[in-house]
Amino acid sequence: MERHPLDIAFVSDVACPWCAIGLASFEQALARLGDEAAVKLRFEPFELNPDMAPGGVETVPYLMRKYGRTAEQVRETQARIRERGAAVGFAFGERRHVWNTFDAHRMLHWAGQEGRGLELKRALLLAYHGQGRNPGAADVLVELAGAVGLDASRAKAIVEGDEFAAEVRDRERYWRQRGVSAVPTVVVNDSHVIEGAQPPEAFEQALRSLALPR
Repeated sequence: MERHPLDIAFVSDVACPWCAIGLASFEQALARLGDEAAVKLRFEPFELNPDMAPGGVETVPYLMRKYGRTAEQVRETQARIRERGAAVGFAFGERRHVWNTFDAHRMLHWAGQEGRGLELKRALLLAYHGQGRNPGAADVLVELAGAVGLDASRAKAIVEGDEFAAEVRDRERYWRQRGVSAVPTVVVNDSHVIEGAQPPEAFEQALRSLALPR
C-alpha cells in the first residue's frame, strides 16, 4: 500500500515541560507506526520567555507572576506534569530556574542542518527538565552538542557568536504569524495541526490517518 510522506514540523521550546512530554509521546507514536509512515521530522523554534534575562529567574515565583497562580497551584501543576511525564517515560527532576532559550534554538537550527536535530532536542530537554541544567549556557550547549555527535569546536563558535540568530527569529515570527500561540504544536504537511502534548494513541491515530490513503 502506498504511503503518503509526512513532513512534520514540531514547534516547541526547550523550557516547555509539555514539549518534553509531547516529544516523548510523539516518538512512541512514531515507533508504533513503524514503516507505515515515511516521516521527515524537524524542530521549529518558539520561545515561551523571549524577554528572559540570561541569568534567569526562580521557577515558582516566575510562574506565579506570569500565570497569576498561587505557589500551591504551581506545585500542583508541576505534580501533574511529573505524572504525565512518567506515563510516557520522561522523568522530571527539580527545575528551580527558568532560563533564556534563544541560544538553544540557534544550536538546534544548526543541529537540524547536520541531521542531529532530534538527538540534540532530546539532550536539551533532559538537561533542563531532568537535571535542572541551564539549556542556554554556552558550556552546556557545547557539551551536549559534542555528546550527540556534533563538532564541539563548531558548536563553541556558534554559541559565542550570533550565527543563525536571524534564521531563528524569522522562523519564530513565521509560526506566530501562522497563529501558533502555545506549544507543543505539531504541523503535518504544512496543513494539519495537532496541538498540545497528546497521548501516544492520539498522535498515532492522527499520523496514520494522514499517512495511509483513504
